[in-house]
Amino acid sequence: MMSPRTARQRLGDQAETLARDYLKHQGLTLRTQNFLCRLGEVDLIMQDGNTCVFVEVRLRRSDRFGGALASVTRQKQQRLIHTANFYLQHEQLSSPCRFDVITLVLDHEGQPCIDQWIRDAFQAF
Repeated sequence: MMSPRTARQRLGDQAETLARDYLKHQGLTLRTQNFLCRLGEVDLIMQDGNTCVFVEVRLRRSDRFGGALASVTRQKQQRLIHTANFYLQHEQLSSPCRFDVITLVLDHEGQPCIDQWIRDAFQAF
């Protein structure tokens, strides 16, 4: 039996759904959501033309510690890159790929809203 989702988890789920719907509206197609393997998790994997897009969704309540974008540290980037490589091998894909970040903020009612969509936010080396 699964334990109930916390308020924080529900807010994160809401942010991911908002980001997914926003990207779909921008013309991307959803491949999978919350891809999880032993190496890590990718929030959204989208298709943009022939490009596979790995999307990190970040929501922060304030900019006190640098905001949502600052939370995508080099360590987090490396984990995403390793997880993306695993996904590409698992799906036997050889298409171009990129890493995007969607940041969200809370509005005055405490609801998440899209702040930024950073395409090609970082590179895999």
